[in-house]
Amino acid sequence: MTLQAITPTEFPWFPYEGFTFCLGLTEGDTAWTSGHTSARHDPDIGKMTVEGTMEQQARIAYEKCLAILAAAGFGPEDVTRVSENVTIAGLPHYETAAGVRRELLGDRPTVRTVVVERLVRRAAWLEVELHTVKGGGRQLRAASEARDAGTWQRSAVTEGQDETVYLPTSVPIDANGEVVFPGDFVSQYRYCLEQAGVMLEKVGLSLGHAVTTYDYSLPEVRSVYRGTHKVRKELLGNNEGGVYPGAGGILMSRLHAPGQLVAIDVTASRHPLELVNPGWSRYDTLTYAPGVKAGRTLFMSGFAALDMETQQAMHADDIGKQAETTYGAILHLLEHAGLGPADLLETTEYCVESAVGDYRAVADVREQLLGPPWPASTGALCHSLLRDEFKLEVFPTALYPAGEAASASEEG
Repeated sequence: MTLQAITPTEFPWFPYEGFTFCLGLTEGDTAWTSGHTSARHDPDIGKMTVEGTMEQQARIAYEKCLAILAAAGFGPEDVTRVSENVTIAGLPHYETAAGVRRELLGDRPTVRTVVVERLVRRAAWLEVELHTVKGGGRQLRAASEARDAGTWQRSAVTEGQDETVYLPTSVPIDANGEVVFPGDFVSQYRYCLEQAGVMLEKVGLSLGHAVTTYDYSLPEVRSVYRGTHKVRKELLGNNEGGVYPGAGGILMSRLHAPGQLVAIDVTASRHPLELVNPGWSRYDTLTYAPGVKAGRTLFMSGFAALDMETQQAMHADDIGKQAETTYGAILHLLEHAGLGPADLLETTEYCVESAVGDYRAVADVREQLLGPPWPASTGALCHSLLRDEFKLEVFPTALYPAGEAASASEEG
């Protein structure tokens, strides 16, 4: 069984053919949507437009995602994880969007909240992405049981497709709602990982089961970011084989709460973890892996335009060339793992805000290198990336076809 694009017979918001992403993907009892805002095509001006209050935008974004899922036979009760990208401008109104989500989906799914600089459609405040499994997967811990420490809002912990365990975004906020370790980025980073570990322990897992850790921090921490290496070395990779999770780091000019320097999204798996590395020696001393195979899923680190041998940033002023290098590395890893572009399940692209005028060039690269059914995709703008030369970073995930006895043993 392979991934199939979801193609609704009616989708009134915009004509969806011809893009380098799909509205959503399905395989068997599982479906994933791309990230969707409230944008709609205005035929009078021939452009996509966004308007309305946060409540109106949230309702349209969720209506679009649920319509896509309905076309594949899924409903609100099947949603296992919600990812909401909320812009800095929309953050003061976020509780309104959360209210719409709770009205439509209840408290069953895990909620991941990413604060982004802005979205590609400047007037959009919210982008929504849904993961679903028939029956809603397994709720491992109800939102009503969730501890306040380490999370911004109460959220369930769920197990979805392929025994993947979703956690809510981990933040350096204690049970009283206060930011911990003010001004100390590394201590806040440790707190976030430790609290994610507490959540995992409550469902019978540990940080040794983590397959990805994607972090979001402020530009001023770039000079001390290396201090996270010691923390990650201590807390992660404690599993058979010593496999570290995939990782990525994105910089935003503010996060969920004043004084907060970092937020971390941790995803885990019940499957044994297998390192996937096509021979890139740079990862031998790092506390993250280029790829982690867990069950049928290939979880990957964030990729940017980096020369894997010299570790030099490439094409500093050309986002199109950076996209070629970035997606070229992703495809090289996929090929090593026995996969191809059609197995690419998801891509999340972070483009620095200063380069958004040239962002269209990334779609041209995707058209050349990827192909149908096209991955479920989400895009957002960030302040900057950990290397100032980088204009684009991509977080990819791939899925082995059902029944395929694929093995991606470590090499190099």
